[in-house]
Formats: sequence, structure tokens, C-alpha cells
Amino acid sequence: MIASIRAAFAGSGSRVFLLWVSLALCAAPLSQRAAAAPVVTGYVFPQGRQIAPGDVDAGKLTRINYAFARIQDGRIVEGFPSDAVNLAQITALRRQNPGLAVLISVGGWSWSDGFSDVARTVQNRKVFVESVIDFLRRYQLDGLDVDWEYPGQAGAGHPFRSADKQNFTRLLKDLRVRFSQEEMKSHHRLYLTIAAGASQDYLEHTEMTRAQRYVDAVNLMTYDYYGPASDPVTGNHSPLMTDPADPKAVSADASVRAFMAAGVPAGKIVLGIPFYGRMWSDVPDVQHGLFQPGKPAATGDLPFSTVRTMLVGPGVTRFWDAAAQVPYLYNPQTREFVSYEDAESAAAKCRYAVRHGLQGVMFWSYFNDPSRELLGAITEALTGASALPAQHGY
Repeated sequence: MIASIRAAFAGSGSRVFLLWVSLALCAAPLSQRAAAAPVVTGYVFPQGRQIAPGDVDAGKLTRINYAFARIQDGRIVEGFPSDAVNLAQITALRRQNPGLAVLISVGGWSWSDGFSDVARTVQNRKVFVESVIDFLRRYQLDGLDVDWEYPGQAGAGHPFRSADKQNFTRLLKDLRVRFSQEEMKSHHRLYLTIAAGASQDYLEHTEMTRAQRYVDAVNLMTYDYYGPASDPVTGNHSPLMTDPADPKAVSADASVRAFMAAGVPAGKIVLGIPFYGRMWSDVPDVQHGLFQPGKPAATGDLPFSTVRTMLVGPGVTRFWDAAAQVPYLYNPQTREFVSYEDAESAAAKCRYAVRHGLQGVMFWSYFNDPSRELLGAITEALTGASALPAQHGY
């Protein structure tokens, strides 16, 4: 087929041919390139420490998104001094799991300050895209995860513009075109994914109908719907389904529906699972603290490993919100409320992903679960659920 296409363009020169093929690869084929088995994407965030052999279980992962690279002078650069050593350690895991893809995730909540400038002009985008290609070659990586938090919004106080809405799409298109050209030369597949906020605000500040054409996956951050720093009322921070009693009426299911209505195919959506909890203090003992007034606790975010230790503490009881399909903890003695994910709720999210034909699941972040209890639950649930037929309707 390629030979016949080249012959048709023989009179136009190789540059026209390459451009045509690149643009062709940008359109429909990405939906055809999705893996048949559910994807399990783990964000690996060492936070500057060096990863040791055995720290990451490669056999239970499809993709690793190594976090985070940052943007400096319009180019992608390493986020921490240990990144070179860590990336060598991570890419070596392919020897244990040849199907494992290793991506670099750029940006994140703290380091999204350079995206608006990078995406603003054709020249800025070109400089950034070429720096990405150099980065991927240098570390022998399989692609890029764009974690812009958020286009058209300040996020953690970052510069932003109203034009980010269109420039985000342009940046993804330029990356995809360049990735396609690189794939033709190297015969090595390059993934392009994004981490997307699960809110209506995110959809209003992006062009997901157009932007999704250029990416392999939309890692939907279906968590932090409630947080002690922003919500004076407690709630499930990662509900799978909408609890009728929830004043905000939020859920992963509602976000998936909204993204599909905005033009993102189910097969490109990767459902987010949090390996951490959110804690409120001074919560009254009414309905075991759920949807009650509260204040930020001294430590608002808790890794799953810490939540596990709380389960055996005095006065703490685990409750299950059957409507939302997630657990929470409440201690009437200390008046502390914790919304979190456990093996039961993680498994429910996996079954949902398979049942509705999603690409798979992702989680933030790997080292919050050193016992690998949640990762094991994900593997087991996906293995069982994958034997069932997908149901694309709701």
C-alpha cells in the first residue's frame, strides 16, 4: 500500500509524501491502534529519590508514565537529578515485560507553568516538539504524556491564555505529526497521551472533539472531586457512580459520559484510580461524617499505605457508600473523615472500564501502594472482567 501511495505522489517530492502520510496517521488510525487487552497505566513519581531494582512490578503494568519532566526555556528537560538513572532502571523493565511502554510525563500540577508559552506560536511548538524527540531518543522512551494542568486555567497559579483552548489542540497535532514521521524512520511506535481534568471546566477550555484525534489515550483524572482545601463539606473524592445524596452530584461515570459527549471515544478513555485518600477534621458524627461540614486536616492527602494503618487504629470504622461504590473512614472520637480507594472500589472501577469499553485504567501514583494491594486488585479484576463482553451503552 505504501508503495502505491508513493507512486501516486512521485511527481510531488518526498516532502509532500511524508506530510501526507503524517497527516493520514493523525486521523482515524489511532482508534485502530488501541490494545485489545485493558491498559494498566501507572504513574511512577519517585520525587527525586533513586529507584532500586524490584521497586516496580513490570509484569502488572502496560504503560509507565514517569513523572515528571518540566519545561525550561521552551524545551522539555529532566525534572530531578536522579531522572537519568531512574529512566534507565525503568526502561530495563522491558526485559521482564516486552510489552511494557515507558512514557515521560511532562508538567503536572506544579510544573505546568511553561505550556501556555510553548503552545502559543508555530515556532515555539516546533522548538518544544523537537526537544521532545531528542528526549525520547536520549532515554529510549516510547512516548509522551502531556499533563497540562490546565489549558485556559491557572491551575496552581500558572500563566494561561484564552487561546490555550485552540493552542492545546495545535500542540497535540504538531506532536502527533512529528511522532508519525519519527515512527516511519525508526519503526518504533511512539505513544502520545494526555492527563485530563475530569471536570466540565476542563471540557469548556479544550476542544476535545478535535484534540482526541491526535492522542492514543486520555488519562481521565477521575479523583479529587472533593478536597479538604477547597470543599468545606466532606465527600467521596473518587466516586465511581453518583450518590443521589451528593450535593455536587459528581462521579467518574458522569465524567466519562461528559467526555464521550464531547467527542472522545470510549476506547481512548483511561479511567483514573487514586492510590491516596483525602482527610477532613472536625467532622460531626452525622451519617458517619459523609457530606458533612469539616475542616482541612493537618495532612490532607494520605498515601494508601497510611490509610491502611489507620484501619487498625482505635475508633476508626470503614464504611461503604453503596451508591458511589467507594469506601470511607470515620472516627467519632477524633472527628476525622477520610475518603479513599481500596481493593474493593478499585476492582469496581476496573469492571466498569471493561464493561463500558474503555481503554483501561490508570493510577496515581505507584509508590503510594508499596504493599501492591491495589495493583493486585486491579490485575485480578481486569483479568476476570475481560472475559465478559463490553457494553458500550449506559
